[in-house]
Amino acid sequence: MNLRLARRARSKCAFSLPLSEPEGPRNGAAAARSFHEVQPAPARRHVSDSWDTLLVVGIFVSIWAIVVGAFASGLFEPLFEAAAQGRWSAVMLRPSVLWFAMGVLLLTLRTALWVGYRERAPATYDDAPLLTVVIPAFNEGAMVERTIDSCVAASYPRGRLEIIVVDDGSRDDTWMHIERAARRHPGLVTPIRFPENRGKRAALAAGFERGRGSVFVTIDSDSVIEPQTLLAMAGPFREARIGAVAGKVVVLNRHRGWIPKMLQVRFTLSFDFLRTAQSTYGSVYCCPGTLAAYRASLVKKILPRWLNQRFLGGVCTTGEDRALTNDILALGYDTIYQRAAVVHTVVPQNYRKLCRMYLRWDRSYIREELRLFRILWKRPLYARCMTIFEQTFTNLRFPIAWGAMALLVMLSIEDPYTIVRVLVSIGAAATLYALYYLRSERSWDFVYGIVYAYFSFFALFWIFPCALLTVRARGWLTR
Repeated sequence: MNLRLARRARSKCAFSLPLSEPEGPRNGAAAARSFHEVQPAPARRHVSDSWDTLLVVGIFVSIWAIVVGAFASGLFEPLFEAAAQGRWSAVMLRPSVLWFAMGVLLLTLRTALWVGYRERAPATYDDAPLLTVVIPAFNEGAMVERTIDSCVAASYPRGRLEIIVVDDGSRDDTWMHIERAARRHPGLVTPIRFPENRGKRAALAAGFERGRGSVFVTIDSDSVIEPQTLLAMAGPFREARIGAVAGKVVVLNRHRGWIPKMLQVRFTLSFDFLRTAQSTYGSVYCCPGTLAAYRASLVKKILPRWLNQRFLGGVCTTGEDRALTNDILALGYDTIYQRAAVVHTVVPQNYRKLCRMYLRWDRSYIREELRLFRILWKRPLYARCMTIFEQTFTNLRFPIAWGAMALLVMLSIEDPYTIVRVLVSIGAAATLYALYYLRSERSWDFVYGIVYAYFSFFALFWIFPCALLTVRARGWLTR
């Protein structure tokens, strides 16, 4: 399908109201507009057609073309030459080549699972369960009202929906907007206010304790959901083994700069690629707080332990979404991804805020990865094997990739052409991932995914080491 025609087709199926996105949680009149006045264009739905088939074939061919090209072009030649001379670089040669081979195998396997993914049927008006939406907010300003209104406007039986909004001691006008939304929707929206900031985990816990639903849905206060999202999130809980559901997160302010455009591509690869693969064996490792659903009976069972989680002697205040996902997996339940449930969220538009977001994510990643390796032994055999393989390789990227990069830097001093090899390799891998984005979105924005690969390599390389050194840091880190 022609990309221009595909984009034009998406614009025709968008909401009839004009598209406008806030520049941030508090951007004056633009952020104060009601959800009923301005709505995001709905995320593209996956379509199986000849273009889809062509992209899938192209992806598999490209994976192995990169493998052949890497050796045929002499990409690893500097490593081989250095190793042959008996230098210390020989220590890194075998781990690097093994890591590369494992990466190709994992990518191929993930791709097969991604292609075979099928979303669960949504709930209907007849069988929709009593559902509680919990929205924690801190210094969110007018945006929180838009979040609430998107939930009210969702297609869901009113008699089986309650919305609880918790103001975590905001110091701006957040509470005013929450109260105004509650007055406009009496009996549907319940406001709770903390006199002082207690953290997002405490705010969610207050909603969970108050909620009456058999399914809890968490939504961030800087996000808006599409009308079908709540029914789509509730549907999978027909299956008794499912304990949590992750929704699809797309960028609301994607047209507000090059960083949001890059993050839109990254989010698509994270959710519509990685989580679809994980969903096929019932082990989505993180159901994001931006949009996640949980079986309420399980949440109430683990609530005290989750709320009082400690790590290295300190109380855990961040990474509440992945911690809760791990708790669900530890109880023996599956966690899955629901592509039809879509939320549009505001992302950072400048480098400083982007780094704060990644630091928060990586700190909780370190802590919860350690827990996951203890939990995975309780998973079914297939899920256990997949988790061991995927997470072992994923985490090996840190010591091996950093060691290999240090070696390449040393080699580039003797042979500057090594730098060119590295840049070409980054571009080749990024171009391959662009095909994944094209299958999901069919948009020329895939170019920003290639830009992001270089941006991440040069500007974000320090994030994980810093997160490792400051893993005990606390706070929302969103303002």
